[in-house]
Amino acid sequence: MAAEKQTSVRKKTKAGSKVKTQVEEKTKANVKTGTVKTGTAKTGTAKTGTGKRASASTRKGGTVKKASKTKTSATRKRKVSAKTDFGQTPIKPYKSRKKEAYMNDAQKQHFRNILQSWKLDLLQEVDRTVTHMKEQAANLSDPADRASQEEEFSLELRTRDRERKLIRKIENTIELIDQDDYGYCESCGIEIGIRRLEARPTATLCIDCKTLDEIKEKRLHG
Repeated sequence: MAAEKQTSVRKKTKAGSKVKTQVEEKTKANVKTGTVKTGTAKTGTAKTGTGKRASASTRKGGTVKKASKTKTSATRKRKVSAKTDFGQTPIKPYKSRKKEAYMNDAQKQHFRNILQSWKLDLLQEVDRTVTHMKEQAANLSDPADRASQEEEFSLELRTRDRERKLIRKIENTIELIDQDDYGYCESCGIEIGIRRLEARPTATLCIDCKTLDEIKEKRLHG
């Protein structure tokens, strides 16, 4: 009887150990499965994150390209607007070189071209005005029409008179170029500067003397 009891106890012990082993194996399997799922979830989020980053970088790249295109168009506009507006034929700004003498032959020719083009354009405007007035001149029966036509002609004549004075000023400036006196201030004698002359080719005063002159005029008339 004692031997049978010992045998049954051994069987129960072995069965218990087998159950423990099975439980431990299942637990390990569950843990492994959980880590794998967690790992795949992390991997999935990582992929999603990289996808978002890639799309963000792509968007940033797109904005950079658009910005570069905008800058390119802006620089083109600047180049076009930098051309002188004197005369019908736009002239590109003068590009100064290092250690270049002020008012050398190339600079003189540059400003001579600007002034001659400007003068030609003004002369053509005067001719167009005279032709227009000859064509439109008529004995209108309506006094109101005659009055409006005379007012229009008087305005055009005043404009052309100012342009004639400007033409004489341009001719005097061209003479200064021929006499090697162009580009220097009449008041203090310093250089007027290439950029100021390109903005106003008939300038005879430097920016400082011109500012003082305007202040004096405001005090006198103010």
